[in-house]
Amino acid sequence: MDEAGLPALVEAIKHLHGCAATWVETVPVRETHQGGAVWEGEVQVFDLTGHPKATRAYAWSEATTGTKRRFFAALHVPPIDSAAKAVQGSIVADARKARS
Repeated sequence: MDEAGLPALVEAIKHLHGCAATWVETVPVRETHQGGAVWEGEVQVFDLTGHPKATRAYAWSEATTGTKRRFFAALHVPPIDSAAKAVQGSIVADARKARS
């Protein structure tokens, strides 16, 4: 289970996407690149209520500095159709941000 806890992930989804979320399941994800793991952890899957385009979201957090956490909440809209694709999308977005 995510170290931040489910209530914190529900709040992150509400803050980022403006809708209510209900936990569905935990999905283990391991992303590799050139044979090495670039991300490994659990993604929480939520059903959404009140979002105009998505009925599902994928959320997780990771530790940053001190006791702070960074929250991720990806909507289930193309091309994101799974927990693994949500993680891949966040990795790509971070890589693009780092290059700019």
